[in-house]
Amino acid sequence: MVSGVTATDPEIRDAARQEVLRLLGNIERRVLWLSTAIIDHANRVRPNPSGLKVGGHQASSASMTSIMTALWFHELTRHDRVSVKPHASPVLHAINYLLGELDPSYLTELRSFGGLQSYPSRSKDPDPVDYSTGSVGIGATAPVWGAIARRYVDGRFVGTGGGRQYSLLGDAELDEGAIWEAVQDPTVAGLGEIVWVVDLNRQSLDRVVPGPAAERLRGMFIAAGWQVLTLKYGRLLDELFARPGGVELRLRLDTMENPEYQRLLRCTPQQLRDRLPGPGTGSEPIAQLISDVDDDTLHSAVRNLGGHDLGALLDAYDNIDDTRPTVIFAYTVKGHGLPTEGHPQNHSALLTGDQMAELATRLGEDPGHPWSDFPAGSAEAALCTASAERLRRPHQEALAPPAVPSDLGRPAPGGTGNTQQALGRVLLDLTRKAPEAAGRIVTVSPDVSSSTNLGGWLNKVGVWSPAERTDWFADDAETILHWREKPSGQHVELGIAETNLVGLLGELGATWSRWGQPLLPIGVVYDPFVNRALEPWSFGIYAGGQSILVGTPSGVTLASEGGAHQSITTPSLGIEQPGCVSYEPAFGIDTEWCLLAALSNLGKPDGSSAYLRLSTRPVDQSLAAVPTDPAARERRRRQTVAGAYTLRQSDRPVVTFAVMGALVPEALAAADRLAALGHQADVVCVTSPDLLFRALRGRRGQEEAPTWILDQVFPAEQATPLVTLVDGHPHTLAFLGMVNNVPVTTLGVSRFGQSGSLEDVYRYHGIDTDSVVRAALDLID
Repeated sequence: MVSGVTATDPEIRDAARQEVLRLLGNIERRVLWLSTAIIDHANRVRPNPSGLKVGGHQASSASMTSIMTALWFHELTRHDRVSVKPHASPVLHAINYLLGELDPSYLTELRSFGGLQSYPSRSKDPDPVDYSTGSVGIGATAPVWGAIARRYVDGRFVGTGGGRQYSLLGDAELDEGAIWEAVQDPTVAGLGEIVWVVDLNRQSLDRVVPGPAAERLRGMFIAAGWQVLTLKYGRLLDELFARPGGVELRLRLDTMENPEYQRLLRCTPQQLRDRLPGPGTGSEPIAQLISDVDDDTLHSAVRNLGGHDLGALLDAYDNIDDTRPTVIFAYTVKGHGLPTEGHPQNHSALLTGDQMAELATRLGEDPGHPWSDFPAGSAEAALCTASAERLRRPHQEALAPPAVPSDLGRPAPGGTGNTQQALGRVLLDLTRKAPEAAGRIVTVSPDVSSSTNLGGWLNKVGVWSPAERTDWFADDAETILHWREKPSGQHVELGIAETNLVGLLGELGATWSRWGQPLLPIGVVYDPFVNRALEPWSFGIYAGGQSILVGTPSGVTLASEGGAHQSITTPSLGIEQPGCVSYEPAFGIDTEWCLLAALSNLGKPDGSSAYLRLSTRPVDQSLAAVPTDPAARERRRRQTVAGAYTLRQSDRPVVTFAVMGALVPEALAAADRLAALGHQADVVCVTSPDLLFRALRGRRGQEEAPTWILDQVFPAEQATPLVTLVDGHPHTLAFLGMVNNVPVTTLGVSRFGQSGSLEDVYRYHGIDTDSVVRAALDLID
């Protein structure tokens, strides 16, 4: 019964919906207050001896409160994952607090040391965060790769429970190229669990975006096979549109330039009545329509956009087509509900004390007790409790990754070979000698599988696809690379976009912590393009993704390809990347040992990523002089994976060559020529300048790192002046002079190259044998 009248089912449903919307509205207002107060406390209340701005984004948070309230307190399940736009992190923390997932003590610690991070962080925030964000465009695309990673785990191991992958992103993020590289990748069109909600507030950092872009953006998503839903206006405006003059009002708002609309948000009711009708034939009907609307309703109507209408948001979530990706364009007001709403410079603006007091009064909050929860027994508290229970994920015990052998026992190869070839050989050997470990390996490449020696591996394990597809060239006798696509395949091929590759690499490397299923992901790109991939790969490592990135071929040793394909800075980038061990092996056996060591560090809480820089230069493998005695071989292996080994040692050396990768033949040839001149030289093969640099810092007490490798490879009694040689920037190995405080000459590449023969290019950069000999003689003299 409702008011003494028998209620029909639609009436009951409508009453229930209105009650849901009422409760969500109350929670939304609390979320708005909490997220604003979190930033306010960090900037105005908490002591700040340095006087530096703490920052935060009250306006960017306010535009997301409706979208996120509707999601967390009505829509999400425990299986769903959400990437939250960076500047809305206070909203996420406010929601987690109301769900009981964040201790209230952290609400006063935004951007403090050990407190809430400036942007959502899986690895550093104290409350649940599904995806780290902060690098614009990278966090938004992460759920795309998370969807593939989840499907991969489902196809090969156990069910993950499914669930949607949401991205909540600002419309300015759509300017990032990484967004469109992900959207248009052919693999993405079939991922129906992907849902993007775009906070379309039409502002960037410094201005209102001048022209309407939504229709153009809609067309781009539709062309890529996405479902597009648009929430432009809310219920109040829809009711006005239905009145006489409403058609003209809608046309006026639809065609209005963004800056003019934003200016209306700053107007008094009388100014609205003067400005809103505008010029043209629709002016009089609009003026007549709004003349019958009271000031409060008019004030509310002009900012009544779909992204702030909880009912419209719930309807949109209900209308998601799970057979294809979906993007929801939710029109919003930046700073919605705050005194700064709609102002072009509100991005980093902070409310004053008086404005916070006014906001508290309007929202019914007590500024003296800003962190109050809903009263026990209230309907709002009950909804928070029910939502927390619905979203609570059971503890997932992570499986230990399978043991990876440290040495496959293969005799040191003879003849000539290169380190890139060794990559493919080791992967195939693992399928025979360590099948459990090999079964956890997944390789990824941007359309360069065959040219980076993954062909044999790919033929063995197949290509991953959500569904099995026909290989129409299986019966073609001339086909060498067999493209067998199936859910159990272990190679993922993306389009030519390194950003996509490393984004997927990061998510494949995080499955151990998401679903308890460790993978051993290896991504292969041309080494010159590691620079292009570095930011998203680095961000994936920051977010807890552990993977191996292989850059091959590398350096100016790729002589005939010219300067555009000759990498210079990547060796030092490997040293500088946190959470990663960098290797550049010289021989096939070095590659095997370094790759196995890198694989053994993946898929566990204390694991790390790795970067291997490989070459296509054929090198005489006998130069490695691998010991045949098992104990001596093991000692060489340990040194190799620790960063360096002595390749040639003299009785009375006068100079030492520290050489890396493909330039070992030049260093050995230079040592031979010096010997003919009566000067003995030691040759040290450096496999990881990264680990040697850490060892040096460890020796000086600057970090926790083993130091034994320095004592074995650079013993004080053998200390001589150093010539360092690397096919990359010469400063990569410059620090080695500090090991024993000896003079050092650094040889390498410090300018763009050009096409030519190997001899011509090496001579051009001063890394040929003659240059090495001259540098040594200068040091000796």
